[in-house]
Amino acid sequence: MVLQKNDICRIEIEDIGSQGEGIGKLQGFPVFVKDAVPGDVAEIRITKIKKTYAYGRLEKVITPSPFRIEPPCPFHRQCGGCQIQAISYEKQLEFKNRKVKNHLIRIAGMSPETVERLLEPPVGMEGKEIPLRYRNKAQFPFGRDKEGKIITGFYAGRTHHIIANTDCLLGVEENQAILEKVLAYMEAYDVPPYDESTGSGLVRHVLIRKGFATGQLMVCLVINGHTLPGQEALMASLREIPGMTGISINCNCDRTNVILGSRTKLLWGDLKIEDNIGGIRFRISPRSFYQVNPVQTEAIYNQVLEYAQLTGKETVWDLYCGIGTISLFLAQRAKYVYGVELVPEAIRDAEENAVLNGIENVEFYLGKAEDILPDQYEREGIFADVMVVDPPRKGCDDACLTTMLAMQPKRIVYVSCDSATLARDLKVLTEGGYEVRKARVFDNFPNSVHVEVVTLLQLSN
Repeated sequence: MVLQKNDICRIEIEDIGSQGEGIGKLQGFPVFVKDAVPGDVAEIRITKIKKTYAYGRLEKVITPSPFRIEPPCPFHRQCGGCQIQAISYEKQLEFKNRKVKNHLIRIAGMSPETVERLLEPPVGMEGKEIPLRYRNKAQFPFGRDKEGKIITGFYAGRTHHIIANTDCLLGVEENQAILEKVLAYMEAYDVPPYDESTGSGLVRHVLIRKGFATGQLMVCLVINGHTLPGQEALMASLREIPGMTGISINCNCDRTNVILGSRTKLLWGDLKIEDNIGGIRFRISPRSFYQVNPVQTEAIYNQVLEYAQLTGKETVWDLYCGIGTISLFLAQRAKYVYGVELVPEAIRDAEENAVLNGIENVEFYLGKAEDILPDQYEREGIFADVMVVDPPRKGCDDACLTTMLAMQPKRIVYVSCDSATLARDLKVLTEGGYEVRKARVFDNFPNSVHVEVVTLLQLSN
């Protein structure tokens, strides 16, 4: 019998894919089933058939996997954020560690024996059966439902259809109160949400940050304009929430999927909130990058310090440095640290944070790492004993990797939020004379498929 679309089939889920989907086999080729868990026996409906694989929709779990748990969030199947919330946390960590192993073997070209030797045990969130409420930042889109009611929440997986939900369980509890106040204000003052299809409407997103150590809250409304009608009423309402520190608007009038525009205007309070990690204070503005899981971030930064092996004599370059979080950690033990970052607000925050903490042996450059690094090396002759990179998901630029190899730092510590691009860059670096000595998985994003990896490379000669 040939498999056809809309066939109802019974399948045993044997594995898990890189995006968290369950994988089973029918008629000899793989079938990918979203929301299925390894060990499930399930009834599925075939939704798409390719030459060598197929996709199915989970209709019913016949026999649940021993690793299946009851997800605490009622929206987990609709929302695109928590792809593996139905899997026990122990199994989540196992999945993420194996995902990294597979990328190092398949993309970086390492042998399975080498990967087993160098990959240290994964670091999950301790004492958490199902880690929740760990995100210090969230961005909520606004729109209308089918009845025309203003809603906010998160996009359904791989769509721009908003799932109405003001209380994402990964975010802080204050998010719900903030969002409900914004919704009430929009209804009372007839403020329309942004419509992507027409480019009309005013409120696009609301960005919320919380300092876990300080309790300070920031609210930034991203708007398709330059002013908010009745904004005094909104500010008065939001200021009732304990910890509220600053309220601002960010102007984004472009027809784009990019959330934040280039101009931010303070409405009340302080444009920045303060937090601290490992005894270092940080001031954070709306557009600045700051790790979303502060508990795991401190563990990552301690690992970076361990891998960097600083003695106080080293010159260190920190590429993609954000607001200087890693740079300031490194500066406590290095001779001098140079940080590079593309976002102007982040550089200003980094410089302010250095002053705030009385750290003087650090200097920050504004620009792309792939531009600043070659210029400083070739024109100014600046070198590095140790280099730390923490790039976005796309990994390091080719020009950046080329200059890193030319500068030949003794050690490179690579912090990655995408193990596939990490593996791609490791292949370039190992072919250029470096040896991967250690690597470790950190679970910064429980219940999702995303994972952080810290890797130590040593110059071979």
